[in-house]
Amino acid sequence: MAFYVTTPIYYVNGEPHLGHAYSTIAADILARHHRQRGEDVFFLTGTDEFGEPVAQQAEREGVTPRELGDRLAPRFKEMAAKVNASNDFFIRTTDEGHQRRVQEVVQRVYDNGHVYEGMYEGWYCPRCADFKTEAEIEDGNRCPIHKIELTREKEKNWFFRLSAFQEELEKLYAERPSFVEPGFRRNEALAFVRQGLQDVSLSRRRLKWGVPVPWDTDQVIYVWFDALLNYYTALSYARDGEDLTPLFWPAFHILAKDILKFHAVYWPAFLMAAGIEVPKGMFIHGFLLMEGHKMSKSLGNVLDPDQVIEMFGADALRYYCFREVSFGRDGQISPQGFEARYETELANEYGNLANRSLSMIGRYRDGVVPSADPEAELASAFEGVVERVRGLLDESELTHALDEIWKLVRRLNQYVEETAPWKLAKDETDSERLDSVLYGLAEGLRVTTLLLHAYMPDTTGRLLDALAEPDRGLPEFGSRGGGQILAELDPLFPKLQKAQ
Repeated sequence: MAFYVTTPIYYVNGEPHLGHAYSTIAADILARHHRQRGEDVFFLTGTDEFGEPVAQQAEREGVTPRELGDRLAPRFKEMAAKVNASNDFFIRTTDEGHQRRVQEVVQRVYDNGHVYEGMYEGWYCPRCADFKTEAEIEDGNRCPIHKIELTREKEKNWFFRLSAFQEELEKLYAERPSFVEPGFRRNEALAFVRQGLQDVSLSRRRLKWGVPVPWDTDQVIYVWFDALLNYYTALSYARDGEDLTPLFWPAFHILAKDILKFHAVYWPAFLMAAGIEVPKGMFIHGFLLMEGHKMSKSLGNVLDPDQVIEMFGADALRYYCFREVSFGRDGQISPQGFEARYETELANEYGNLANRSLSMIGRYRDGVVPSADPEAELASAFEGVVERVRGLLDESELTHALDEIWKLVRRLNQYVEETAPWKLAKDETDSERLDSVLYGLAEGLRVTTLLLHAYMPDTTGRLLDALAEPDRGLPEFGSRGGGQILAELDPLFPKLQKAQ
């Protein structure tokens, strides 16, 4: 079984922010989870370096577009590392391997008769690098995403016959209802298709920063077609001397709602035109909002992930993003929200559970997990949980899956209070029950921690080492007996200093 997951590739027209980290962490959680299931996984992220937004920003800074990309692409690569993304490859659209494969695919679309020359006139947003239909414009002629006035552009270039694929796209959506998730995003994409598709510009004549059109080198390929193809091109050169396309294609995409149209309409149609299998599917997430607005470089309301990670750690950031905001929906975030989740849930509920459980086994059983049967009441709380979490993550329900896992954290804390091991330890006649309680706590903590591993890999890795658990696969409660010698464990989530 193989699983291929991608993030969108990020424009190098500004510094990375938490919105970029959000998509990257989401894809990483899925990648790590599927590895836990024993699958072959390929996880791709990277940067989008061609097109007008990059060229304009470079001009403002007095540098070449190449220089701008060379400066900012490493920042996005560093961001992925800081949030502990386990990506297998980092693509840059300026890679020679990408450009060569883009030209091959675009030539194939041309050869298949899906490209023609024409004149286009319409409202254009330079930050979206997109012409807007009348239905997509707000307040006269403003971009609904970037809140700037659109410009009227007229240009002779090459067109892709998107309109020819209306029936095929409607059929795709009918036959594969989960092609776009969540369902309300699928409905948005399908409504766009049903309103009647217009052919789209495939090239730009006045812009020189891009991949040359293979049959007309005076023009460059429209940045969105170049960018979308990264998901396909990367597999051909990510590993030296090996084409991974047969093993991993088609891909599953994680992306934000502002690029839904390109991924859910343009992209599958373009692949159909090239004779390439369409994606496995895609999950469209909402925006992280601060003060009611999407975090955006152009709006200036960003939260620096570097600062968050410095104070809370990468795992706390990873946890917060998918605990605070229901994945797929827009949601408010704030520094105060980070701190509250960190202290109440990570430090008090999970961290304290780990330290109490290990310290009680250390105190009452010399640090050795007792060999005993767990109490039925605790075992029932874990019944079917691995299947439920797997099922939710198969549907990219990252928040709902995390909620299921966190129920176990709270049930284990409740179990400690109900059984009061410190009282059982005082009466020799309760020795057998104490063994069952301590074994149940160690086993419950092991299973819960393995389920949390995709979300918080560093913290859970430390706890699993302390529990003498070498495996990182998906467990079943009761599948490991006792006898393990536990190690010392420093606090997983140290209390924050109020002065911070």
